[in-house]
Amino acid sequence: MTRVARIAPRLLAWHASAGRHDLPWQNERSAYRVWVSEIMLQQTQVSTVIPYFERFMARFPDIATLAAAPIDEVLHLWTGLGYYARARNLHLAAQRVRDEHHGEFPRALADVMELPGIGRSTAGAILAISADLRYPILDGNVKRVLSRYYTVDGTPGTAATLWQLAEDETPHENVAVYTQAIMDLGATVCTRTRPRCTECPIANDCGARRAGSQAQLPATADNGTYKFTELQGAVEGLTAVLKGLTTPPDIAEQPPIGADLAARLRAQEPQLARELRKLLQEIETAS
Repeated sequence: MTRVARIAPRLLAWHASAGRHDLPWQNERSAYRVWVSEIMLQQTQVSTVIPYFERFMARFPDIATLAAAPIDEVLHLWTGLGYYARARNLHLAAQRVRDEHHGEFPRALADVMELPGIGRSTAGAILAISADLRYPILDGNVKRVLSRYYTVDGTPGTAATLWQLAEDETPHENVAVYTQAIMDLGATVCTRTRPRCTECPIANDCGARRAGSQAQLPATADNGTYKFTELQGAVEGLTAVLKGLTTPPDIAEQPPIGADLAARLRAQEPQLARELRKLLQEIETAS
């Protein structure tokens, strides 16, 4: 059953006065620029990404230029940003857009998700922000906002519930602005620690604020299990590391991961690249 959107109108009004409007990828919202920014922002702070994004755009201003470049040059410009599988996937995806889509970034969600390194949330963000197409997103910031506002716990089915909420809240107009607004709210106000609830436009009827449970949401199960959505950006950025895997799994459909994940990954560590070891560190930090 579709719910009536409860937060979208307030987020649109909030973003007009308090949202971020001066990020370099906002100057020209082409699918290519939004795509590159979304990949760079996976597991990486905005302040770190900005100079890398500007250098990357100066050298690779469009899909054709990136697709034609040697992979070593792409990796060189990525040096220091980490999670190098993101750069490899970006380069490979640019070649596929050139060869399979006549150099034009696809506008269908399924086609975007077929590209290496792009999962459902990243695909939705690219299409929503660049083309104002109505696709929900569920990155870490959005997950945190929705989990707290609707007090969604960590029980089985959480991912499906959050995706449905994301779908219900996404408006039919001003999709690009709303998408940026909810990401901005999670990044700057509804933060993981010390959320600034007094500055939040939806705080008055936020379930977590009423219950005082902001620190407990988004939740993980008491037995230490994690869900793929908890590390969505890292998983999307690292899929090419695994042998034979060039496109990400449907993260939202995956079952919970047991607490032995770190141990199992350690057993495979000799066969994995440095980026996968960084994913281990993210998992350990989350515990």
